[in-house]
This record gives sequence, C-alpha cells and structure tokens, in this order.
Amino acid sequence: MPFPSAIIPGMIQNIYYYGESKIFHLLFSAFPFQKYYMNQETDLRFLVIIGIAVMSLLFASFLLALIFNQRKKLKYQQSMERLREHQQNQLIESAVRSEEGERHRIAEMLHDEVGALLSSSRIFLVEMNTNNLSEDDKKDHAKVKEMIDESIQKVRTISHNLHSTILKEFGLNEAVRHFMKKITGGMVVNSTVDLDDEYQISNAETDLAVYRIVQELVNNLIKHAQPRLINITSSLSENQLQLQIQHNGKGLTQEQFEELRFKPAGLGLKNIQNRIILLKGNILFTQLSTGNYTIQLTIPVII
Repeated sequence: MPFPSAIIPGMIQNIYYYGESKIFHLLFSAFPFQKYYMNQETDLRFLVIIGIAVMSLLFASFLLALIFNQRKKLKYQQSMERLREHQQNQLIESAVRSEEGERHRIAEMLHDEVGALLSSSRIFLVEMNTNNLSEDDKKDHAKVKEMIDESIQKVRTISHNLHSTILKEFGLNEAVRHFMKKITGGMVVNSTVDLDDEYQISNAETDLAVYRIVQELVNNLIKHAQPRLINITSSLSENQLQLQIQHNGKGLTQEQFEELRFKPAGLGLKNIQNRIILLKGNILFTQLSTGNYTIQLTIPVII
C-alpha cells in the first residue's frame, strides 16, 4: 500500500522541529562553559562599574579636601594679615601718641621756661638806663630789644604749632584758619581758607591728626614747592571729610609721593602716611590741567 504523499510534509516538519531543539540541547550540554563565561562577563562589568564609582568618590573626596585645605590656608592668611595690620596700627598709634606727648612737653618748656626767660630779659633790657650810652650803643640796645621781641614771637609761634590750644578750644576749622594766617602772614605766599562750617568737633584725636597733616603738608609746600598761592577748602558729606589743598608751586604726583615717603629724607611724608593709615583715610596727589597741584584728603568721621 503506497505511503500517502500528503503525510510526508507533516512528518518532515515534525522531524525538523524536533531535530532543531535537540541540536540546541546537545550544544548547551556539550559546552556548559559558555553559560559560565556569560556570568563572568556580567560580574566583570559590575566590578568595573563599582571600581569607577569608588575612584570617582575618591577623586571627589580628594578634591573636597583640597578645596577645604585651600580655604583654611586662605582664612589663616587673612587672619595673619588682619593681625599684622592691627599690630602695625598699634605701632603707628603708639608712635603718634609718643610724638604728641613730646610735642606737648616741648611746647610747655618753650612757653614756661624759654618764653619766661626771654620775657625777663626783655624787661631787664627795657629798664636799662640808656641816657649815658653813645649813639652806637643805643642802636645796639634797640637792635637787641628787637631781636628779643622777635625771639619771643618765634617761641610763641613754635609753642602754639606744637600744641594748639585753639584746636582744643575752638575746633579744627578755626585752628587751620589761625595756622594759615600765622604761617603766611608777612610772606610772599597768599592763602585762602574756605572750610565747611557744618563740620564740628567729632573726635579730638581725629581733629588733631588732620591738623598735623595740614601743618606738615603746608610746611612742606612752603619749604619745597615755593608756591605763590595756597587754597584750602573742605566739605562734609556722608560722614566723610573732604579736605583739599591746591597750590601753584612745584607739586608732587601720587607716584612721587609713594616713592619719597619710603626714603630717609621723606620723614615728614612718612608721618603723614602714618596718620592717614591711623585715620583709615586716603590721600591723593594730582596735577590739574591748569598746571596747579591738588592734595585731596578723605577722612571718615563720626558726627
């Protein structure tokens, strides 16, 4: 009996599927290491990821430690800088106080001792009988009296400059006006003083320091710059005293001031800078387009 032809394709298809599954089963049974290899590869990838994460954490920790250390160093440097600045200010303050104490002592000696001695000499000279003196002796007598009078006036001026009672009693503005009137009176130097009367005594030490700065600057101008005109103005704004000295002599630029104040010959400029530091102020030397020079002082004050 012939085999039915319709059954053959179905049998071939069943054999095909059965054979395919069997082949795969035999392959995996014959090579079990492939499954192990796939597990090992998965574990290796996991270890690599863990390693990268650990390295990232270590790098981040190192970076944070470095930043923290740098900030700590910066804070230490800033604290040392503040300490150094504080010590410098204390030294400057001590030097300024010592200088003011010495000024006061010398002023008292000049007024009480030298001034009194000169006044006594003048009285003795005036009471001398000059009737029996020759004409030449009378001229010498008058000349000596004139010199004693001039010496007494010089001693008074020096004493007042060293220790200004006007500053203590009437304040900075009046002391500056009086100083400029005395120092330029009878000289070829003309001066104008226009100060803001809104400014009153804020702090005795501040006023004294500003007064000493003005004294030193004007004395330096007359001695070195040889001006024909000195103008001093001031204005008070937002707890800041702006004081300007303008002149038509040989002035300084800011660069020259910074250079000269560190030289031995620039002791006066060094004293000015020390007082500026103590006042936490600022000083600026500039030359105008007109050829004149200005010295600008900016001083914080408490009203």
